Amino acid sequence: MAGSYSNESMLDLYIFETSNLLEQLEHSILASEKSNHISKDDVNEIFRIMHTIKGSSAMMLFDNIASLAHSIEDLFYFIRENDPREVDCSALSDIVLEGVDFLKVELEKVKAKDLVDGDAQPLKETIADFLNQLKSQNPLAEIVPASRKETKIKSAEKPKDIPEKIEEIIEKIPEEKSKYYIAPNITKTPAEKSWYKAVIFYQDGCEMENIRAYTVIHNLKEIADKYIFTPEDIIENDLSAQVIKEQGFTVVLRTDKSYEEMHAFFMQTIFIRELKLEQIEDQEDEPVMNQHENNLTPQIPVLQTAEREEKAEKEGQLSSSSSAQQSIISVNVVKLDRLMDLVGEMVIAEAMVTQNPDLKGLQLDNFYKAARQLGKITGELQDMVMAIRMVPLSTTFHKMHRIVRDMSKKLSKEIRLEIIGEETEVDKNIIEHISDPLMHLIRNAIDHGIEAVAERVATGKSKAGTITLEAKNAGSDVLIIVRDDGKGLNKEKILIRARQNSLLIKSEQEMSDREIFNLIFLPGFSTKESISEFSGRGVGMDVVSKNIQTVGGSVSVDSVEGTGTTITMKIPLTLAIIGGMNIKVGNSRYTIPTISIRESFRPKESDIIRDPDGNEMIMVRGECYPVIRLHTLYKVKTEVTEFSQGIFIMVEDEEKSCCLFADELLGEQQVVVKALPYYIQNFKKDNELGGCTLLGDGNISLILDIQSITRLVKK
Repeated sequence: MAGSYSNESMLDLYIFETSNLLEQLEHSILASEKSNHISKDDVNEIFRIMHTIKGSSAMMLFDNIASLAHSIEDLFYFIRENDPREVDCSALSDIVLEGVDFLKVELEKVKAKDLVDGDAQPLKETIADFLNQLKSQNPLAEIVPASRKETKIKSAEKPKDIPEKIEEIIEKIPEEKSKYYIAPNITKTPAEKSWYKAVIFYQDGCEMENIRAYTVIHNLKEIADKYIFTPEDIIENDLSAQVIKEQGFTVVLRTDKSYEEMHAFFMQTIFIRELKLEQIEDQEDEPVMNQHENNLTPQIPVLQTAEREEKAEKEGQLSSSSSAQQSIISVNVVKLDRLMDLVGEMVIAEAMVTQNPDLKGLQLDNFYKAARQLGKITGELQDMVMAIRMVPLSTTFHKMHRIVRDMSKKLSKEIRLEIIGEETEVDKNIIEHISDPLMHLIRNAIDHGIEAVAERVATGKSKAGTITLEAKNAGSDVLIIVRDDGKGLNKEKILIRARQNSLLIKSEQEMSDREIFNLIFLPGFSTKESISEFSGRGVGMDVVSKNIQTVGGSVSVDSVEGTGTTITMKIPLTLAIIGGMNIKVGNSRYTIPTISIRESFRPKESDIIRDPDGNEMIMVRGECYPVIRLHTLYKVKTEVTEFSQGIFIMVEDEEKSCCLFADELLGEQQVVVKALPYYIQNFKKDNELGGCTLLGDGNISLILDIQSITRLVKK
């Protein structure tokens, strides 16, 4: 069914947690398939993940999601309890990953608030067949004690004061087989049933404490015939989550399970931090409740009175332990975006105040002292906000394992994915823009780059191709490199297809290898002769280029035919704020990222030389560096054309160094980076600009792309 979309906050938390759990599940099953062995820890983790998804989805009334999660949980319950001798990891991975795909599709429907109506029955039947196959291969696991029927647990009786909304949810959840946490060799008569009291405390920052509490109550149906809990209105009252966070979730129940079994039951709860479980001995009457026929009436005040001293002691312990632990909270990214915008505006406002031309010539020692303190605080605030927004690339990188796995199977290729630098961090907003381009690059490398096994062996290569996914910092940018050891790009084939589609804008003789390779990023370009499931439509690489340009980045290709291809995406570390040196060229302002500046100086005429091609060079401490006149590069009119009148700024990136010639330095400041307007980006592709910013005096300054500028030297 569709579920309920009335509680936005609860729905957001459900989507967030389920998405994370599915990522964990996919990572675990892929790792198991790669090692061709599923460990006990992996089985326990997958069982726990599916148990959680089942409970939270049932609570949200997404019955098809809960039902499929239950089937996968059944499968891993059997594997966990019986440890079958032989498990086909490849077949198991196929089933689980197919389930993950189904759950992701349904989760997208939840996000879009559409009808969650996917049919999970075919996949459930596949899971059941696989489970039956495991049982047939492990006949001892099929032995069921004669006492099993006697131990079958009845559904919990309905406490009359349980909120109607909870009861409605319980009634809509399909009746489940009572198979969890039951030891077949233990049988008790109703007279031997015991009362237990459990107090559950969840980890700080786990969120959705009331939903987790409801999941516990839902699962109690399988093992307890009577129970009460407090707080009692865990669904209706939004404050119940805070109460559970501070005081814990208390459950009193009657069951025929042993203490050890009950402890194991509660410890299955995800994000549990502390469990206090006690068996109430010699209890003739029901504790803290009055019983009527099939009804329970909790006496909450009595329960609270009995626990008063214990709670006081616990709260003291919690307060001391909480202060020692690092607290983690989830924050809506929209709030972080707004905070970043405010910090950016504050940086601009600070520059407008401290660089106000009306202050020139005034003796304002106290003002400048206060301004320096303000600048320090602003800088620290900026660094902190940026650090909060930074996330590692590991999650995005590990998603590529699934693509490599699926495509290599379908194309009958052997491919190994090597990941380097996954701990590299970038702004969260940038992560969202590079996921699709990265996926297209990996798919392209598998389909176009890596050869079939027979072809690789014939050319003397190893049977398994290697795709390397690497990330590393390069000044204020991050380089993401996708490298394969496949057949490389065929320049002639690219040029032929470009001529056929009228994509050439200059003569072929004038084009460098890189310019030829970059033709693959043009819309509609493809060298594939036929359209397949994975490529041939000419849209993949175009998406890569556009998405990277959206975040102010660039992409380039290097390839050696027969050896492999390397595609490099250069993206800014953050879209927010950088330190920059402002310079003047004619009437124009430019900003150079300070991280790229080595030094600035005024040269002597005797240090200027020319190379055999007539290009200007300068000698600095015995080293020769190319000179780039910015007024010539950007065609800006200026009266400062003599080197003795202007200033040199030596810049470098990981590839090369050069000296930029400008009129004068205007000073250093923090600048808010803004992307160039789209029409400027298209006006000249190689404009050597990384963005623009608003200066304190209201002028616009263009931010120089140092990597692109140093690349000009090679040309």
